[in-house]
Amino acid sequence: MLAVDFLTGPMAIYSSPLKIGNLEVHSRVLQSPLSGVTDLVFRRLVRRFAPDSMLYTEMVNATEISQLQELPQLMVIGDKEQPISMQLFDCRPDFMAVAAEKAVKEGAMTIDINMGCPVNKITKKGGGSSLLRQPEIAEQIVREVVGAVSVPVTVKTRLGWNAQEINIIDFARRLEDAGAQMLTLHARTREQGYHGPADWQWIKRVKEVLSIPVIANGDIVSVEAAINCLEFTRADGVMCSRGTLGYPCLVGEIDYYLKTGKKLPKPTSIDLLSLAKEHLQGLWLYKGQRGIWQARKHLAWYCQDFTGAAVWRDRFSRIESLGEGCDLIDRAIAQLNLENENI
Repeated sequence: MLAVDFLTGPMAIYSSPLKIGNLEVHSRVLQSPLSGVTDLVFRRLVRRFAPDSMLYTEMVNATEISQLQELPQLMVIGDKEQPISMQLFDCRPDFMAVAAEKAVKEGAMTIDINMGCPVNKITKKGGGSSLLRQPEIAEQIVREVVGAVSVPVTVKTRLGWNAQEINIIDFARRLEDAGAQMLTLHARTREQGYHGPADWQWIKRVKEVLSIPVIANGDIVSVEAAINCLEFTRADGVMCSRGTLGYPCLVGEIDYYLKTGKKLPKPTSIDLLSLAKEHLQGLWLYKGQRGIWQARKHLAWYCQDFTGAAVWRDRFSRIESLGEGCDLIDRAIAQLNLENENI
């Protein structure tokens, strides 16, 4: 019943393209930029399951790249990555404009401005969610970036600094007036960080006052959650964040449902461990030993919801080499195969 209503009723709009300014994206499900996660290797895995979705690079410091002759690795955009956006952060409009120009030259189809990161090292420098307390500067940043590039400029932000300073309605209007062509709203305050339930009612309220697309973010961890959020908020799409950690197929699963009204089969634990091995190998090839260290957290995220998962997570978090990691994954898969044979 849900599938039929979804495809023929008011929700049928979600099978149509998402329009961001002059850009048309053939998916209303986006992969959030995640620092230390959404590198080239991770994005390739997400792209496999979500061929049409907008992907994002990791957050880039505009001040750093405005002063560099050679751009950092996290700005590299690979073949077949489009559509892809580059997310920038800073509090200086002129540096943001210069960085945006460089990002477009690298292939970014949109420029996303981070006004929501809650991490202290970002907010203390005036970036991320600290801009919620500096709406005039936030507005100036958007205006200068819009004036510097020909691609759409978008913003990702939060509800406010804390529960006593929820100013997203006025803040969002300012950003639209400054030229932002899409707003992604993480429905938590800066003080909440990533804790507590996302308050989707604010997404609904912002959607009612803006004419640009509004993308819902926060607690989009399953197909069911995405549908519930869209039905409640009537946002123009959803952005997946932490739900994709150890599960790069989530964006594609939601996108498939929005377009067909049908659910894809869920990957098995063995399927996910096989993806984990591919992810590990990719990080090694791309980053060498640093990739192995970064892979530890990814392997732990893939290792969920099966007998002995906690033990394997502990082992994965200590790997020192590609061979050790691959061997552990193979052993975990062998254990699961043996258990399946004995069922």
